[in-house]
Amino acid sequence: MMMDRRSAVASLLAMAVPWGGKAFAATRGQVSLGPPSPFSFDWLVKNAEHAARMPNPEVKIPYPEVLNRIGYDEHWQISFRPEAAPIVGDLPLQFFHLGRYAREPVRINLLQDGNAREVVYSEDLFDMPADSPAHELGEGTGFAGLRLMRPDNKPDWISFLGASYFRADGPEAQYGLSARGLALNTGLSTPEEFPRFSEFWVGDGEREGEDVLILARLDSPSVTGAYRIGVQREPEQHCNVEMRLFFRQSVERLGIAPLTSMFWYSEINRHDGGDWRPEVHDSDGLAIYTGAGERIWRPLRNPNRVTTTSFVDDNPRGFGLVQRDRNFENYQDDGVFYNRRPSAWIRPHGNWGKGAVQLVEIPTTDETFDNIVAYWTPEKQPVAGDSLAFDYTLEWRERDPEPDAVAHTVATYSGDGGIPGQPLPDNVTKYVIDFAGGGLDGLSADTALEVSVQSNHGTILRPSIRPVVGERRWRAIFDLEAEPNQPVELRLFVQKDGNPLTETWTMLAEK
Repeated sequence: MMMDRRSAVASLLAMAVPWGGKAFAATRGQVSLGPPSPFSFDWLVKNAEHAARMPNPEVKIPYPEVLNRIGYDEHWQISFRPEAAPIVGDLPLQFFHLGRYAREPVRINLLQDGNAREVVYSEDLFDMPADSPAHELGEGTGFAGLRLMRPDNKPDWISFLGASYFRADGPEAQYGLSARGLALNTGLSTPEEFPRFSEFWVGDGEREGEDVLILARLDSPSVTGAYRIGVQREPEQHCNVEMRLFFRQSVERLGIAPLTSMFWYSEINRHDGGDWRPEVHDSDGLAIYTGAGERIWRPLRNPNRVTTTSFVDDNPRGFGLVQRDRNFENYQDDGVFYNRRPSAWIRPHGNWGKGAVQLVEIPTTDETFDNIVAYWTPEKQPVAGDSLAFDYTLEWRERDPEPDAVAHTVATYSGDGGIPGQPLPDNVTKYVIDFAGGGLDGLSADTALEVSVQSNHGTILRPSIRPVVGERRWRAIFDLEAEPNQPVELRLFVQKDGNPLTETWTMLAEK
């Protein structure tokens, strides 16, 4: 049983010995580990299933008064000693220190030959100032999270820190959006529940395409979970995720494979941003590849109220939050490099059945808070006693996989509607959508194309499509006449002889 095993390990921490196995040899010095204990993913699954029959244990914060004194500046001055990093799958493994803003400890174990040994916290693993409050912490304190470094110990490329959040830096080595193990009741009027990875087991990859294997226990008042995450750094960054969930309580809104990002403003709502930079966002759109084979692009928004949009589907082929715009000139930020931010793409394994990709957009007035969430929610929400399994690959990419047969959206613009040279009409907005690639490549300007535009309210005026002079892209234009404060769901694609030549562009218009 979990509590028995944890009690036994805790009682033996004082007897921890250095790990002597080849897989975890450090460059200089070694971490200290607890005694070996047999471990497997099957054991973790059974453990999570058993724990779901009991109340969620309260998280015990070690030395809370001391941690409260490790504020932002004090925490920044504490760094893991590179020479103490165990080598896992040829990559150094480092740990995050606890502090005022990372108070909940997680246990971290190393795996080898079917055994797990817990890493024992010691201040000797960290460099810190002589007057740091962290010197007052004792062994057994725990860690805030972990990260895998590149072979030269810098920089890190994937990290797990806080609740069930994790992220990778993508093909251009720049952190951006995050993934989560699970989302519960996101975007509702009731408080969101944030499950946490409470314990990790890390070892060499076991399967082809795995550099490192990370297993994690997920805990929350409503659910327990067992996660198997096989991570690969090269030639492409991805995480193969197997999740097994066991529910203590019913859940109103379950989010599978959730992604979290930031969107303040772009070319479509430039007037909403008071900053000097042309655009500020980690992601600029939600891309969906439906079970029926349709490609959908939804430009992100910074709404004036919390908005949840559902894209109903059956067994989706993929979805993700994407940064398609990679042009530095459109951001002008040489500090945090929004043009280099990675995209995250979810490839479901097996049949996920009926449900919806949901997009939650939250108002923001700056770039410091994540305000975008996307995830898959099943048609039937779980109740107490249910168990669910989902497997998927999470790819950290430059952008979403480009469709072969249809063109993709390059940019979306909006402004005052009407005809140039004539008085501006009331309650009319012009939308301009640029497409490139796919079925539009090689077509001449006199090709007979049709712009299919649908709206659930208002009137669509003067839809048209034409090539952009001097560019390899086409431009669809239409006006929307609608009453103020009336949300309008828009849907557009370009077709020829009844066959779609572009992905489906969708947007919630509000004015």
